[in-house]
Parts: sequence; C-alpha cells; structure tokens
Amino acid sequence: MKTQQELAEIAGKFAISGKITEVKPLGNGLINDTFKVSTDGPDAYVLQRINNAIFQDVELLQHNIEAVTRHIRTKLEGNPDIRRKVLEFMPLKDSAKTYWTDGETFWRISLFIPDAITYEAVTPEYSYYAGKAFGNFEAMLADIPDTLGETIPDFHNMELRARQLREAVAADKAGRMADPRVKALVEEIFEYEEEMTKAERLFREGKLPKRICHCDTKVNNMMFDKEGNVLCVIDLDTVMPSFVFSDFGDFLRTAANFTAEDDPDTSKVGFNMEIFKAFSKGYIESAKVFLTALEKEMLPFAACLFPYMQCVRFFADYINGDTYYKIKYPGHNWDRTLNQWALFKSAEGKLDEMKAYIEAL
Repeated sequence: MKTQQELAEIAGKFAISGKITEVKPLGNGLINDTFKVSTDGPDAYVLQRINNAIFQDVELLQHNIEAVTRHIRTKLEGNPDIRRKVLEFMPLKDSAKTYWTDGETFWRISLFIPDAITYEAVTPEYSYYAGKAFGNFEAMLADIPDTLGETIPDFHNMELRARQLREAVAADKAGRMADPRVKALVEEIFEYEEEMTKAERLFREGKLPKRICHCDTKVNNMMFDKEGNVLCVIDLDTVMPSFVFSDFGDFLRTAANFTAEDDPDTSKVGFNMEIFKAFSKGYIESAKVFLTALEKEMLPFAACLFPYMQCVRFFADYINGDTYYKIKYPGHNWDRTLNQWALFKSAEGKLDEMKAYIEAL
C-alpha cells in the first residue's frame, strides 16, 4: 500500500492545478484502488491505480476512455455544467498520455465531480433513470468516429462461455462430474445453447451490429446531482464494442433478481417485471434513436441471456475446482449456479410478457 506522500508524488506527475493538500481513499470499488486528491485550488481530483491484471492493455483502455469522453464532450459543447456531465482525465505534465507507470503499476487521474452522489438502491424509479442514462450514453456514442478495442476480449461472448463449459466438463479437473446433479444440469443447460448463442450468429450474418456499450450497467455507475438528476455515467473501463444486450441484460441480471446472486435458497429467486418495465421504458426512450427493429425485438432475449451466461460461467468454475471466482465456502459456486439457473428459468417464463411490453413502447 502506498503512503500518502507516495500517492501525492504520483498525482503530482499529472497536469493538475494547485498544491496537493491531502490524499485519502475514495469509494469501495472492487477492481481499482481509488483516492481523492484535494488541493489548495478550486479543483479536486480522483487518483486511481488501474488494475492491469484485469485490464492488461492499459494503452488501449485509456484510448477508449479518451475517445469516448472527447466525443461526449463535443455533444455537450455549450452546456454550462459540462465539467460535471462527462469525466475529464488529466494528461501527464510532460506528455499527452493520460496514465503514468513505474513499469509495474499504472495510474491515472481525473477531475473530481463536486456535489454529486451515487445510489445503491435498485427501485423502479432508479431503474428507469439507469435505463435512460445508459440508453443516452449509447446514443451519444452511436456516431463516434474513433475505432475502439475490447478492453476485456470476448467479455460477453456466449459462444466462448459455452465452449469453456464444454472444456470444463471434458477435463473434469475436480472430479465433480460424478455427481448426478451436476451431470443433469449440464445436459439441461446445453439444451438452450443454440438459442442462447444466436447473437453471435446474427452478427456473423451481418444482421446484428455491435455498438459502443458501457458493459457494466449498475445503478451506482451513474452520478446524480443533489436534486436527483442524472449527471453522467462513470466507471468507463469496460466501454467497448458489444451488442446492446450487454448493457440491457447485465443490468437486469442483478437488478431484477429478487435476491442476491449467491442466495442458496432458490425459492427466493425470481425475475422482477417491475424493474424490467422501468428500466426498459427509460432505455428505449433514449436508445430508440439508433436501435434497429431487430435489436429492440431481441431485448427480452437479453434479459434471459445474461443469467444464462453467468450461470454457465459459475458452473464452469465449479466444475474446474473453483479457480476463478472467490468463494466463501465449499459449494459457493454451485449455489451461484443454481441461483442464476433459477433466474434464467424465471425470466424465460416471462418472455411473452416482456415481448408484449417492449412492442408497446
């Protein structure tokens, strides 16, 4: 862990204004270490250590973020509150680069957005705000001229995830395929494989586009002003080309589950249609300017796809012997698998209702 003096020295390598007066931890992010840098000037800053174990191409990561924030800034030109409406990353004092590295760790700094708050609550109201904000985020980037890369390659590639499950089953490293419950669930999951991998096939056929998406659509990845108005979308590390299903389905996977994703009591699991309707309403209000008829039609598919995909990922890790996701007890990944399978089945049972609602919007 860096000392405050060491953190101040790193922050001082960037083109910030004022003398640094304090550096203290900020937030509770799971991936990057984040600090607030206070100065004797009018601005404060956010210093982050980039987790280059997850984001292995930091040059590409920052290229994506710079392109996205630059393009949004041009869309907001003339807005008197522009400094709170889009993230602003500072270059180094001696370079145009927006990150610094000592060869092992990587750091960046952005302008701190004052008088802004985030919410953790997943209610119909905030789900509507989230849908509108993330739909608007995609809409503003629909005509971005820059080419962006995948910061985490194949992040939401269902064909890859299905293949990884097949490989786990074949290798059976932890000997868990001997359990008849495991074998039965494998067979049931693969009955849906063709349907759940249709997005990749439609893309190859030229029928489904990839968009610039956020790919980490949580309620707390939006900032609000004190009056409750959305200011901007934050946490841009996963912004990359993907299907719109990434932003739509991933939000609902967590927000529309009546319980936590690792609750072992699957009787508590269920797909919350009120959250679905609120998020869908906000999303389509913003995204309808660019959505194709097929993308809109397939949004209910996205609501089923993401619990299915996460189920497959938890299951593959369980069969492999729990080597990827951190577990709190033996069988944790098995409980997660059953939870997400129950959520998938619940969402699938509401497909007709979802389709009717989307068609009416």
